[in-house]
Amino acid sequence: MIMRAASGSQGRSVFLRVLFWSLLGAAALILAILIGVVVGETPLPLESVATVFANNLWGATYPVDRIDQGIIWSYRLPRTLVAAACGAGLALSGVVLQSLVRNALADPYLLGVSAGASTGAVAVTVLGIGGGAIGISAGAFSGAALAFLLVAALARAAGGGSVQLVLAGIAGSQLFNALTSFFIAKSANAEQARGIMFWLLGNLSGVRWPDVTLAVPAAFFGFLVCLWFTRAMDAFTFGASSAASLGIAVRRVQIVLIGATTLMTATMVSLVGSIGFVGLVIPHAMRFVVGPRHGRLVPASALAGAVFLIAADIASRTLIPGQVVPIGVVTALVGAPGFALILISNRRRI
Repeated sequence: MIMRAASGSQGRSVFLRVLFWSLLGAAALILAILIGVVVGETPLPLESVATVFANNLWGATYPVDRIDQGIIWSYRLPRTLVAAACGAGLALSGVVLQSLVRNALADPYLLGVSAGASTGAVAVTVLGIGGGAIGISAGAFSGAALAFLLVAALARAAGGGSVQLVLAGIAGSQLFNALTSFFIAKSANAEQARGIMFWLLGNLSGVRWPDVTLAVPAAFFGFLVCLWFTRAMDAFTFGASSAASLGIAVRRVQIVLIGATTLMTATMVSLVGSIGFVGLVIPHAMRFVVGPRHGRLVPASALAGAVFLIAADIASRTLIPGQVVPIGVVTALVGAPGFALILISNRRRI
């Protein structure tokens, strides 16, 4: 009887703790989205933002300037929501890949998945592959999947170690980046080439509400998949053999997690281009904060990735007055030093 009461008390304590951190995380995300809407090339008062939200979400009829209405609802809000979804999706992809391949440097950018997605998207856009029947997202997914299969096959042929996988990823990235440049040089006109090259560096300027309906569901689906397999990812920390000995269906879990990672990466790349270092730096920062257990690491990384990319988007719009810096440049300025720290701190394990 006493043990049952103690167990019930402990269960309520865990539930309250989870509820507290969930509400705190939701509040942090909402605050970041509000800041992303308010701050920009033209600062807008919070009152105008609240008025536009009230009119569009709850059917209010408060008077509001039409220009402010367009900036807030049609430009900044979808842009900020897509930035949050991309940050969460890329951070989750890094968590999954680092767990599966047991390498601290694994992320979609370094393993060539982002480069493959870019090639697939450009092939559909510039070469017209599929005759219009294949969308950009489908082309990006095909390119990302092909890149991962090629990198995995090359790493396996080279010995199958984690170092070989990273080196194969670098080679795959160079190959698919070269293919992308070749497609652009062969088939794109000067104006189209400039637009694509700017997009490849990471560009949220063209994001609108239809893009939100792709990015948010993809990130949410990936988040649910990662939450479902947190125990399996904990087991993969000790290797595939150890995971199998604990009753994990290794091959099935690998296929599902890699599929979810490919879906998230391809969707985000097809919408905003290739953004590096988010999947590398954010999971490591969150391991330092919440520890290595994936039950905590997955939601923490998703939240931190969303907030980080919103902050990077704000910086891209405000660093140079009157000019938008590609968001990939901003993430690289932060991620490159982070990459160096990770490389040094893990020099004995990489």
